[in-house]
Amino acid sequence: MTTATSTPPQTLDAQSLWQKDKDHFIHPFTDFSLFHDKGCDLITDSDGIYVEDAYGNRFIDGIAGLWCVNVGHGRAEIGQAMAEQATRMAYFSTFNNLSNAPAAELAAKLAELAPTNLNHVFFSCGGSTANDATVRLVHYYFNRLGKPNKKRILSRHNAYHGTTYLAASLTGIESNNWDFDTLDHLVTHLSEANLYRRPQGMSEAEYCDHLVAELEETIERIGAENIAAFIAEPIMGAGGVLVAPRGYHARMQAVCRAHEILYIADEVVTGFGRLGHVFASEAVFDTRPDIINCAKGLSSGYAPLGATLISDEIYAVLGTPQRKGGVLSTGFTYSGHPVSCVAALKNIEIIEREGICANVREVGPYLERQLETLSHHDTVGDVRGSHFMLAIENVADKTSKELLPVEARVGDRVAAEAQKRGLIIRPVGHLNIISPPLIWDRDVVDRVVSILDEAFAATTASLRKDGYL
Repeated sequence: MTTATSTPPQTLDAQSLWQKDKDHFIHPFTDFSLFHDKGCDLITDSDGIYVEDAYGNRFIDGIAGLWCVNVGHGRAEIGQAMAEQATRMAYFSTFNNLSNAPAAELAAKLAELAPTNLNHVFFSCGGSTANDATVRLVHYYFNRLGKPNKKRILSRHNAYHGTTYLAASLTGIESNNWDFDTLDHLVTHLSEANLYRRPQGMSEAEYCDHLVAELEETIERIGAENIAAFIAEPIMGAGGVLVAPRGYHARMQAVCRAHEILYIADEVVTGFGRLGHVFASEAVFDTRPDIINCAKGLSSGYAPLGATLISDEIYAVLGTPQRKGGVLSTGFTYSGHPVSCVAALKNIEIIEREGICANVREVGPYLERQLETLSHHDTVGDVRGSHFMLAIENVADKTSKELLPVEARVGDRVAAEAQKRGLIIRPVGHLNIISPPLIWDRDVVDRVVSILDEAFAATTASLRKDGYL
């Protein structure tokens, strides 16, 4: 693999590493039809907005690792804080009557940053475990209230909530669960809010009415007495970076409140600045969730960490002993891990000190406008998203919105052409996702869009050559 810019080769034995990886590492979301022959590109170094592979090729990181390296790579002060904590006390249990200083400090900081009634924090190891733990706590909550039938969780088609067993069932991306089992008796999926593919002739306001009506009809059909919660990403991430119609989230929450159905905001991606605010639910979408889940940008990926922020009202039930000798018997060995919590505290300090949310609010709209200029390419059907969370949907025909055949691998082609030119973006089927570190400036945006312009032109040419256009 070659790129437009490269640094001198590293001392790593790149071929040996590639072989070890191919022989022994089972990668998440692996396409084995390609992996067995091609293996993976090994990323070995990083700095700021850049990463490097084992051969010294340098790339602009257009996906922030995986939606998560919000403050950028190579932040020495985060590494130093983690090293100091690991030297002082790397780990001790937080079960029963034990705790540690970083976990206590981080819980208090998250309560300060969250909407006013979310004052209690349950720590886990990432986004999937945060969502999984949340559902268990929600079921426990209703059991304690004497409403054991309230078990069903409403999610949405093309939602992404993780890949642990229950979180994968919440996830509504069909291909994610091919040949896997799901807990269908616990989850009902509503329609995704997809403005690009809404029914023809339907206005945005009418589409919002349509989606809210579907929720109301679903509650009537299943029975509110059987439904525990509705879980939603403020903007859908891996399912297509789908932005709901104006007013959607507030109206969905109002319906849930009217039926004693908890509203869970999955802010694993949108949290910690990606939309220009630490939390997007209230600031952007005018909602006050009963629970907010976060991970990814919480520590900027410097250490695994997830958190579930719980309202005072729910905690009043969870925090009351259910019987003599009883405990809240759920959690993880690494709940409130001190090194991870220190990483998160330093990460939040950087976000606040450097005004990173303000940078996203200033540069994000510029990134949106510049990406829109790619619409002149024949395959670019839709450019959507918000601020530093964006996607480009590739189509065979802009009028009909017909997709290219799966075997065309259009998203992969665009990503490969971009990588040749020094930019890593994410292919997801017919989509390409851009979710960069939150420290991009306008000059970086201009460079990225120039690379993408070339990448889409090259992709269009190759699709024509292969008979797909």
